Amino acid sequence: MRVPRADPDWHPIAKQLYESLKKSGQADFYQQSDWALAYALCDDLSHYKKSAKRSSQMAQTLYSALGNLLVTEGDRRRVRIELQEPEPDTTPASVLAIADYKRDLGLD
Repeated sequence: MRVPRADPDWHPIAKQLYESLKKSGQADFYQQSDWALAYALCDDLSHYKKSAKRSSQMAQTLYSALGNLLVTEGDRRRVRIELQEPEPDTTPASVLAIADYKRDLGLD
């Protein structure tokens, strides 16, 4: 899968966020559409950060949309997903469903 490169003209915070997504455990599960959304959101975040006048509504919208990409640990906990660090000399981080998640879905 081709992950788009960050725009070199983005605000440093938007670039840092985008680059950190590439290194995060959830990136193993991102689809092309997730990367496209992340790119669009970081582009919007860059414009927001460069703006002389910032709207609190825009900030809320951006951070809410980033939450849909499960960017923070709190976002992942909300949907009962936990990233686990890989054991030494094993494959990349895997996603573990919290035990109640399967039970709530009736899958156990």
